[in-house]
Amino acid sequence: MSGTRAAPVPPEASVERRGCQRFVARRRGEPCFWVVMDGARIPLNDLSADGFSYPSATPPASGQAFDFVLQRDGVPDEIRGRAVVVNFLAGSAQAGCSFVSLDGDGAERLRDWLIAHVLMTATVRITEKDAAAIVSGPSLI
Repeated sequence: MSGTRAAPVPPEASVERRGCQRFVARRRGEPCFWVVMDGARIPLNDLSADGFSYPSATPPASGQAFDFVLQRDGVPDEIRGRAVVVNFLAGSAQAGCSFVSLDGDGAERLRDWLIAHVLMTATVRITEKDAAAIVSGPSLI
């Protein structure tokens, strides 16, 4: 081994910036959550209580809040709100968004959606209480 050392990782680079666990927005290989923006319905890559990401080949406008509607597979319920693009990953062609606001009881309904999603996609038997703890807990990624 040579005498060179790896450069230290800056503290801010090693801190997880996600406050909540993100969930892959697919069930049995098919999209199960969508976002509607500017009239276009786009399948989500992932969804959390804090935000979502979606496929995007071109960088969306950053820093400007936009209206959206979240939808889920087979359920007429919708969640409306405002979000802002916080990052764009050109290599994986995706945009990450953070919620600015959710209308009405949107935060509670989103939590219910995510709990149901965890229960339906779990590979081991878990309770609703376990699923709620996963949804409200910190990011595990």
